[in-house]
Amino acid sequence: MKSILSSIALFLAGIGLALAAVNINTASVAELDAVKGIGPSKAKAIVEHRDKNGPFKSVDDLKEVKGFGDKSLDKLRSELSVGDAAAAAKKK
Repeated sequence: MKSILSSIALFLAGIGLALAAVNINTASVAELDAVKGIGPSKAKAIVEHRDKNGPFKSVDDLKEVKGFGDKSLDKLRSELSVGDAAAAAKKK
């Protein structure tokens, strides 16, 4: 019985992680690439832009990255977050 409950708990935790928004201020190229609609070149461009210009203040700031416009951001908005941009800036 314990193993069944443990399995259910792990399954639910996995679903929670799968549904969590990816923080564009802390995500690696690989993590960003895993988001449907962001390929390896866009993921690399996000990280390069973040390294050069500091943390994003909002998901809308992705418009400053080549390859992102209003339509692509509308599709991705629910899957992305900026988390705590101030905390991300302090990590640098």
